[in-house]
Amino acid sequence: MSLTRQTYWAEHALLDTGVESGVVVETGDDGRIAAVRRDVAAPPTGAVTLRGLTLPGFANSHSHAFHRALRGFVQAAPSSVLPGFANTHSHAGSPPPARGMGWAPESFWTWREVMYGVAEKLTPESYFELARATYAEMALAGITAVGEFHYLHHGPGGTRYDDPNAMGEALIAAAADAGIRITLLDTCYLSSGFGAEPSAHQLRFSDGTAEEWAGRAAALKGDENTRIGAAIHSVRAVPADQLAGVADWAREREAPLHVHLSEQTAENDACVEAYGFTPTALLADHGVLGERTTAVHATHLAPGDIRLLGTSRTGVCMCPTTERDLADGIGPARGLQHAGSPLSLGSDSHAVIDMMEEARAMELDERLRTHTRGHWTAAQLLRAATADGHAALGWDEAGAIRPGALADLTTIALDSVRTAGAPPRLAAEAAVFAATSADVRDTVVGGRHIVRDGRHQLVQDVAGALAASIAPLHD
Repeated sequence: MSLTRQTYWAEHALLDTGVESGVVVETGDDGRIAAVRRDVAAPPTGAVTLRGLTLPGFANSHSHAFHRALRGFVQAAPSSVLPGFANTHSHAGSPPPARGMGWAPESFWTWREVMYGVAEKLTPESYFELARATYAEMALAGITAVGEFHYLHHGPGGTRYDDPNAMGEALIAAAADAGIRITLLDTCYLSSGFGAEPSAHQLRFSDGTAEEWAGRAAALKGDENTRIGAAIHSVRAVPADQLAGVADWAREREAPLHVHLSEQTAENDACVEAYGFTPTALLADHGVLGERTTAVHATHLAPGDIRLLGTSRTGVCMCPTTERDLADGIGPARGLQHAGSPLSLGSDSHAVIDMMEEARAMELDERLRTHTRGHWTAAQLLRAATADGHAALGWDEAGAIRPGALADLTTIALDSVRTAGAPPRLAAEAAVFAATSADVRDTVVGGRHIVRDGRHQLVQDVAGALAASIAPLHD
C-alpha cells in the first residue's frame, strides 16, 4: 500500500500526557507518525483538520465477522419462533430444553444453533462480502485493527476448498478493502465437547488434529496490513492432548494466541468432570498461558484461576456487549487486572460495534457487580480499547499518538447531542461515558483517511453492503 506524507491538526488529542489542544500529527510515507506538536493554535497550511477529540485508533480484540449476520435475528425471540432452528441438537455440557413450555428459554446454547445455521450457508465469496461490510462498519466506529477469531475454515460437511485457507484469505482481503488492519487468529477447533466428535455443523471448523490444523495455518502469510496468530477455540473444542501443539505453534512464531475461557458455567463443570481441572488450570498445565496469550471472556473464574492468569501475565479480552446479550454473566475484570492481567476489549458477536460502549460497559458492569463506582478512569478504559488491545493482537507499535507509532487515529465529535457541553479537560470522559460509534467523525489508518466526516471513503454504502450480504443468509 503506497502512502504519502500527511499533516493532521487535531482540535484536541489524547497524548501520553493527557488531553492536549491544538495537536499537529505528521505522518510519514511508512504509515507511521513522524512528529507530534502541541499548542498549535490553528491548522498549518495544507493540514487536514480533525474536529473533536482525537484518540489512537481503536483495537477490536475479538471478532467473529459472520456473527454480524445474527444482529436483530436472535436478540429477543425464543428459539421456537425462528424457523428451522429448534433446539434439538445435543452438545456436551448443554442444558436440556425446557419442558412443558413449548420452547427452550433463550440462552447461549440456543443462540448457538442459529449461529450454526448462518455459518452453514457461507462461501468464500459471500464471506468476503459480509466481512468487508462488517469491517467497514468497524472503521466507521473508529476501529483501526481487528482480531478475527477465525474457525469457519472448510466447506459444508468439512469438504476442503482447493485453497485450504480460502475462508481466511477472504477475511484478510475484506479487511484490506475496508481499510483496517487485521490479526487473523486462525482457530483450532476439533471436538463438539471434551473428546466427542464434531457435530455435522462443526465439520466446517475442524482440521481433525492440531497437527493438521498447524499445517494448514502455516500457509497463511502476514503483510503490512495483516498479522497471523493462533487460537484455541475452547477447552471443550480442543482435547487436552492437543493444546500444547497449538501453543507451541504460536510460541515458535512469537504470534498472539487467544482462547475462549470459562464463558459458561456448564463448560467449567464439564471440564472438571473430564479432566479434574478448571479450564484455566488445564490451560496452565499444558503451557497455554503467558504474555502472548489472551483469554477471551473469562467470565466464571475461581480465585485460583484469577491468580493463574495474573501471575502468568495472560491478557484478558472482555466483551461486555456480547456477554450481556448472551446472558453469560459479568466477569471479574477488576480482580483480573489487579492480579496482573492486561485488559482489552472486543465486540465479539457484534450485537453492537461500538468500542466506547464496550469500554463504559466494563466499568458499569463492575459497578453493578460491586455496588461501587470509579473502578477505572476514562484514560484507563481508553487504554484497554487502544494500546492494550493492539498489544493483544501483536501490533505493539500501535495504540498511541507519539513519534514512531503507527499513524492510526480516531476522532470523536464533541458537539453532538450526546457529547456537547463537556469542557476540553473532560473530553476523554465525554467520549467514554457519553459518546457512541455514531459520534466517530474521522478514522485514519497508517496515515490514510479511511473515514472522513463520518463517511467511509472506500465502501460508499456500508449499510447497503451489510443488507445485501446478510439477506441471503436468512433465505
